[in-house]
Amino acid sequence: MKREPADGYRKVSAPRVVSIEDLRHLAQRRLPKVVFDYLEGGAEAEFTLRANSRAFEAITFRPRQAVAAGECDLRTQVLGCEISFPAMLAPIGYSRLIHPDGELAAARAADSAGIGYILSTFGGHKLEDVKAAIAGPAWYQLYLVGGREVAEAGMERARNAGFSALVITVDTPVAGLRERDIRNGMSELLAGGMFSKLPFLPQFLTRPRWLASFLLDGGLPKLENVVVPGQGPMPLMDVSAALTQEVVAWSDLGWIRKHWSGSIVVKGILTGDDARRAADEGAAAVVVSNHGGRQLDSAPAAISVLPEVVAAGRDQVEVMMDGGIRRGTDIVKAIAMGARAVLLGRSYAYGLACAGEAGVTRALEILQDDMNRTLTLLGCASIAELNSSLISYPRQWRG
Repeated sequence: MKREPADGYRKVSAPRVVSIEDLRHLAQRRLPKVVFDYLEGGAEAEFTLRANSRAFEAITFRPRQAVAAGECDLRTQVLGCEISFPAMLAPIGYSRLIHPDGELAAARAADSAGIGYILSTFGGHKLEDVKAAIAGPAWYQLYLVGGREVAEAGMERARNAGFSALVITVDTPVAGLRERDIRNGMSELLAGGMFSKLPFLPQFLTRPRWLASFLLDGGLPKLENVVVPGQGPMPLMDVSAALTQEVVAWSDLGWIRKHWSGSIVVKGILTGDDARRAADEGAAAVVVSNHGGRQLDSAPAAISVLPEVVAAGRDQVEVMMDGGIRRGTDIVKAIAMGARAVLLGRSYAYGLACAGEAGVTRALEILQDDMNRTLTLLGCASIAELNSSLISYPRQWRG
């Protein structure tokens, strides 16, 4: 059931905020540079980061004119669950640094909007509390940080809490070189002592509202869903070393299936061959993704390889994508190219940074309104009518 807008909605409502870019500007004003750049930045020279958004500009519409489409139906199904429009909130680590309510706010906003939420292993709130905040599709994204015993315990908790799918991210054998994080002192913020933090303190002092909420929330949260036997929740840390030690390989999916009876989603696919491999290993869905441009720089824009993955995975797996989505038109283009749904990352995180749940709610409202308007202008009455005849895109993208 749709709730009333959360407290704080007024400061992100029109005319102050009419686009995701407006939310981005407000997020930049509220967050310290180290936190904003963690959210905003990509790997190395950020070629892929920029390409993700720019690639959508190469896709143009071919509308059907003089069509009275009526009220648009944006509903679709992902893994057998109906959602109000074809989007899920992607897993974002360290969300509690962006806003104290973090994953709880995102889950509540997703529930209110009638879509699904994916919780990151590196969340700052307990997965049981996050699942309690959303009645719709809730998926748990699993990293193997802490080893198999810790991961097995995490899967059991997620299953008992009611998460219906497990998302396995396969593009992180090592963390990408995120130069902004190094320059800004992200490692020192997460794991350094007080002396090592001193050079970076001025950027916190220039954001007093964020600093006050951060301190009132208890400072750095622990990784509540990575519980090490005999030690408790793992401290928040720079995960580069941990990811290197716990690489996910195709052979691990057999072990995961023994401990997870629900659906498995493989995230980080950029080729048709890997899509077929994921299907062969038992995945129910794949996500075409380059990790938001945060891993391998010069990887292709996610939308540009979507046709190849759709062609390879057709009739075997549901295909979703993420990367670069800032407008409802971007979502419509992805669906017309064969995606079942998209995952939203920075688009909702900007709203989270601005106003918590109210900001996420506003981001989703903007995107849903964009989609309604775009479908009407295309002459389509529902998402089901979208197909490649309504768009033009570069020939070299074709699968």
